[in-house]
Amino acid sequence: MSRIGKAPITIPKGVKIQTEGTHVKVTGPKGILERDIRPEVKLEEDGGIMRIVCLDDSKRTAAFSGLTRTLVANMVQGVEKGFQRKLIIEGVGYKAEVNGKVIVLNVGFSNSVNFALPAGVSAKVEKSDIFLEGIDKELLGLTAARLRAVRKPEPYKGKGIRYEDERIVRKVGKAAGK
Repeated sequence: MSRIGKAPITIPKGVKIQTEGTHVKVTGPKGILERDIRPEVKLEEDGGIMRIVCLDDSKRTAAFSGLTRTLVANMVQGVEKGFQRKLIIEGVGYKAEVNGKVIVLNVGFSNSVNFALPAGVSAKVEKSDIFLEGIDKELLGLTAARLRAVRKPEPYKGKGIRYEDERIVRKVGKAAGK
C-alpha cells in the first residue's frame, strides 16, 4: 500500500460520507459531491476517521489506494472549505469582467471572448485578477486551465493569462541577441 493511501482522512464536524459499494457521496456545509471509486479498494469509517483498504496486494491496487485517498480527501475539503484559484491578466488594455455565468475577456483579439463558466464554479474579477471558486477541485482546475488557454502567456513580454504562482521564462528579443 502506498504511503499516501495509508494516511487516514479526518472527517470534520458537519461533513458526512456515505458509501454504497463503489459510490461515495460527501455532504457538507458548502454542498454535495459524488464520485465512483475503483472496485479494488474500499472505504472504512471508524469514529470520524476514514481509511482506505486494499482488497489485494498488487502494485496497481496500491497506486489506486493513494489516488482514492487523495480524491476523497479533496472532496471532504471541498464541501467543508471550498477551493480557490487565482489567474492574473497581464498586458496593456487586457481586461476581464463577469456577466452572470460568463467571463468577458478582452485580451488582444479583435473581438472580446465570452467564456462560459460551468455549473459549480463562480468567478469574480478585481482589476487584473480573476478569482475562481468552487467545491470540486478537479472541475476548478480544468476551468482555470481552459481560461488560461484563451490567451497563454507569451515568452517575450509575458502578455496573456497566467496562474498566480506561474513563472514565465522570458526570451531575449532580436535587438539584444546581437
